[in-house]
Parts: sequence; C-alpha cells; structure tokens
Amino acid sequence: MPMHSYDPPIAQPSDIIFEDEHLLALNKPSGLLSVPGRGDHLSDCAEARAKAHDRNARTVHRLDMDTSGILLFGKGAEEHRRLSLLFASRKVHKRYLAWVDGYLSDEEGEIDLPLGADWPNRPLQKVDMETGKASLTCWRVLEKRDEATLLALYPKTGRTHQLRLHCAAIGHAILGDRFYAETRIRKRANRLQLHAESLEFHHPMSEELITLKAPVDLSGPMIAKIQ
Repeated sequence: MPMHSYDPPIAQPSDIIFEDEHLLALNKPSGLLSVPGRGDHLSDCAEARAKAHDRNARTVHRLDMDTSGILLFGKGAEEHRRLSLLFASRKVHKRYLAWVDGYLSDEEGEIDLPLGADWPNRPLQKVDMETGKASLTCWRVLEKRDEATLLALYPKTGRTHQLRLHCAAIGHAILGDRFYAETRIRKRANRLQLHAESLEFHHPMSEELITLKAPVDLSGPMIAKIQ
C-alpha cells in the first residue's frame, strides 16, 4: 500500500503574533492540537503549521486542543533550550481569559489545590490532596453578565488542565468544557471559553522584555452562544 505524505497548511500571516530570527508566536484556534496526535488524521497541529512556515520551529509549551491563544516556538535548538528554561523556572508570566458559570462572590482570589492524573479516566486530571502536585491559580473578575463571569486567570504553575479543573473545583466551571463541566454548563457555549491571551518574558537571546498578546473578540464569537 503506498504511503501518503501529509502537507500541513502553512501558518497564515493573520495567525502570526510575533516573529524574529529566534522566536515565532502563533494564535492557535480552538480545536487545533498543539502537537501531532496518533494517526494521520491528527497530523494537522500548531507545531506542523509552524514548521511549514519555518522548519526550525520547535514547540516550547502546549495548550489543550480546546483552548485558543498564544503558542510560542523557538527557532533552533539553543532558542528552544533557553525558552524551555524560562518556562521551567516560571519566568514566563501568563494571562488567560475564561467565561465561567455563575457569579463569584469576591472580585479576586487564588485557587491552591494540588492536581494529579485521574488514571482510570485519562486524560482527565483530579484534585489529589495526598499525592497531587502543588498547583496555584490567581484570578480576577473582569465582567459579569447572563449568569456568567469573565475571569482573568494567572496560572503560577503549569499542570495539565489546571485552569479547567481549578475553576470547576470552586463551583464555577468554564463554559463549554467537555471534561469538567456538567451538561448544562457545557452546552452554554459552542467551544471551551478559555483563551491564552498574553505572555510576558525576557527574550532568551537579547534579554529584552517581550509582551505578546493574542487578540480575541470577547463580545463576539467567544461568547456568542451563552444562554
């Protein structure tokens, strides 16, 4: 049987948030994998599109398939190594936007709950007070309407599904979340209402302070089906 090669679509200019000789940042849409999945049908991903644009692009971090927003790539081994160190040492400051169910009683706060894999239900995670890894999310209310709250989320750790699970754990699951929200909340939006809006860090080569922002229309598509 002949082998079929896959030619991923090249990242479009409108998808590119930032680019120089060392770095590439894309605005990943919801529904697109960060890296290839298993099988040819899951070959299309942000990494493949970045490599089609520049073959030296290397993935530094990931977003859930359902999450939209900024993905950063290093162009080459040294850039990748330095960026990875920045993420590992928590020197990359992240801000996410999320519409969650209901109204929070406070205007800001933090969620400090350890997380671990829910092995019988992979890829789900769970709050694990005994063996889970320390996980911290800070949050601030930006807007309230239609029995939903728009939060700015600032993850201080980078655990799998951290923001989705932390929000659900405090009784305010993210709208459209197919993993951690009950059916009523999941059906309030046509996609997960979570967007990686900004990254701030010192450029790994020049040490210049870089602030990247991924645009999203919060009055339009992201909340178009809130009911």
